[in-house]
Amino acid sequence: MNKKKEFKKKNNVSFPLILMHLSCFFVFLIPFKIELLLVFGFVYCLHVFTLTAGFHRYFSHNSFKTSRPFQFILGFLGTMAAQKDPLWWASHHRLHHAHADTELDPHSARIKGFWWSHIGWVMKKNVCETRFDKINDFRKFPELIWLNKYAYLPPLLLALFLYISGTLFNYFNPASDISGFSFLVYGFVLSTVAVYHVTFSINSVAHKFGKKRFKNDDDSVNNWFLAILTGGEGWHNNHHRYAVCARQGFKWWEIDMTYYILKLLERLKIVWDVREPPKSILQEI
Repeated sequence: MNKKKEFKKKNNVSFPLILMHLSCFFVFLIPFKIELLLVFGFVYCLHVFTLTAGFHRYFSHNSFKTSRPFQFILGFLGTMAAQKDPLWWASHHRLHHAHADTELDPHSARIKGFWWSHIGWVMKKNVCETRFDKINDFRKFPELIWLNKYAYLPPLLLALFLYISGTLFNYFNPASDISGFSFLVYGFVLSTVAVYHVTFSINSVAHKFGKKRFKNDDDSVNNWFLAILTGGEGWHNNHHRYAVCARQGFKWWEIDMTYYILKLLERLKIVWDVREPPKSILQEI
């Protein structure tokens, strides 16, 4: 075994994750512009929706139905967030629900601590493996297998698109002091890292800090602040009580932007059979 392979085997290190975080420091070299904040916000919201509606509520829990083309669109756009592909993401998430806050949970704060549940578990080398045994319903689609194999392509295409867009913006607005590099830093690096941590916070913060409505066996809680940042995912105790529904805010005041958009898409007949929590669950509140 050569030294490089031996180092990888002995150390739980994810160099792309570390590189993305270090790249955030480039923001200090770029003059702040409101246009850059808008680019950041747009990409952030795109990532949040495609991860929560696509990777989580659709691929992980089958909480609504859609066409095969839109299924791929959700998968491709979600993969742009650089959290691997829908088969990998959903297979590990299903493992979490099957063994929530036990020894077999891949990211339990109860078992291995807050830091592990937040980011430590994704630093492990063996976490890169897709659990195909947990995702039999979607592994039959060749286009999703392709995404699984080439998960690095969508993020790279997004980065290239942002760089070209910023370059063109500068070409037509030379006085703006905005470049392809600034679009890349705000639209790709900062937005990706921000979405990393709001996603990771569901595994860590939403199993530690908040209110527990349902007395289930895991440590999931509802956290209103995370719900705002993640498009509704912060109603995590609700989710663990009835994971297969598309609606995670069980009360009218529990804002769930992902659910609202799904209902709009349902009216447009892009998605259908959007699953709701049954009355028996709501009566427990």
